[in-house]
Amino acid sequence: MNLELDDSERRFRDDVRGFLRDNLTPELIAGGRAATSIFCDPAFSLPWQRILNARGWAAPTWPVAFGGPGWSEMQQYIFAEECALAGAPNLAPMGLRMVGPCIMHYGTPQQRAYYLPRILSGEDYWCQGYSEPGSGSDLASLRTRAVPDGGDYIVTGSKIWTTHAHFANRMFALVRSDPEAKPQKGITFLLIDMKVPGVSVRPIINLSGEHELNEVYFDGVRVPQSNRIGAENDGWTVAKYLLEFERGGSFAPALRARLRRLRAIAKEESINGPPLLNDASFESRLALAEIKVEAIQITEHRVASALSAGQNPGPLSSMLKTQGTEMLQRIEELGLDVAGHYAPAGVPDAQGANEFAVGTPQSRDAAARYFNSRAASIYGGSNEIQRNIMARLVLGL
Repeated sequence: MNLELDDSERRFRDDVRGFLRDNLTPELIAGGRAATSIFCDPAFSLPWQRILNARGWAAPTWPVAFGGPGWSEMQQYIFAEECALAGAPNLAPMGLRMVGPCIMHYGTPQQRAYYLPRILSGEDYWCQGYSEPGSGSDLASLRTRAVPDGGDYIVTGSKIWTTHAHFANRMFALVRSDPEAKPQKGITFLLIDMKVPGVSVRPIINLSGEHELNEVYFDGVRVPQSNRIGAENDGWTVAKYLLEFERGGSFAPALRARLRRLRAIAKEESINGPPLLNDASFESRLALAEIKVEAIQITEHRVASALSAGQNPGPLSSMLKTQGTEMLQRIEELGLDVAGHYAPAGVPDAQGANEFAVGTPQSRDAAARYFNSRAASIYGGSNEIQRNIMARLVLGL
């Protein structure tokens, strides 16, 4: 298996670099760098998405038939890597990477014609309605009800940990449509308008003091049955398909970009002495992280090569999810070291009466990044579950 780029891939990389150089503004880069998790403020991600959509690049994984560029797996990887290294804002994944592919695969022609262009343009901003109080990793235990009523469903219940629900005008949700069926058999996949009567959103302020998560309540919300994806009571099939895309994607490009930035900051930052990069212990930890990210990148190239050849990557997706998220957490621990005693000052509750933020700009988000990284090993299927999958597929346990 050849992991080197061929001539056409190198030309494609040069094309991407030129586009980023011409279109990625300093304001968009600043907005992307200000994000303390994989979710960027829509004030920056949506303008960038519109720029990409004008070029036909908003949805790198989509086929040409649905408005995507039809890129190979390696082209998709090159694009993700160059965007990360250039500091481009992350696009919200809920529409482009998650519900969009589900609508392509399970949606009706009418649903595809209506929703897919709106996802590409950013006109519809999506959130995910999966987790509930008491139903997280055990998602099949969810209790939000959908009762048929004429041509509608009446939805009652709640969702929790709903990222960017306060920005979203659409939600894709799993609901309990047959309470008498076995847990995974009585679930339906619905597309819900967040602006209709009966929907309310309440903020959850996370450890970093930021408002990214929400609780969402449904009080007798009417949802047209035409907004159902797939068959009634077969939403679990759609959900499993979507989860492949939630766990997919690449980790190494963003990890490499973050390490490169930390190394540059450590060359300049000092705490009562020489720059931190001169500290042998820190340099050793940073170099070890770079080596491990290189290993993740090689594995991602193997996956891209397998997919390009029509092969199933098997347990490698679970391996990458586990290694990528845990590597992210270790890198953000290094970020705390770089920020030093300025790190807690970036947390709102620790700012006290400071009229102005203290510390350097690059140190102020260190604690928020660290706190937010702790969730990475939970969402998209916890790493404990991923290790069970690997044990079953690799070891036959």
